[in-house]
Amino acid sequence: MNIAIIAHDSKKELMIQFCIAYCGILCKHQICATGTTGKLVEEATGLNIVKFLSGVQGGDQQIASRIACNEIDMVLFFRDPLTVKEHEPNEMNLLRLCDVHNIPIATNIATGEMLIHGLERGDLDWREILHSNR
Repeated sequence: MNIAIIAHDSKKELMIQFCIAYCGILCKHQICATGTTGKLVEEATGLNIVKFLSGVQGGDQQIASRIACNEIDMVLFFRDPLTVKEHEPNEMNLLRLCDVHNIPIATNIATGEMLIHGLERGDLDWREILHSNR
């Protein structure tokens, strides 16, 4: 599975801790991330992460384009809903694209844990069918 990870500044440490906790599951998949989040998670976990630009420089848009091309199977996007961000329209576009293309997305740790446990159980194996039809 191709998993994208994104975290707002105030949620980066939470994402790092999440990825440390679930490194055993994540290491079996291809991970991509916005630049700063990817760098921090890679340093903390040793996971091999494809890093795009930072979110404010368009990394979230790079991930959104991969979602639109059905190249992402799951998104872990730990958001800070209490802080206004200048690039929030881009984030809404990313969320919309996940809805349009039926990409499971977690926007907080609670749904992140549900998705990661589902991934481990095989609940997302239906995404593999999409890859075999390309």
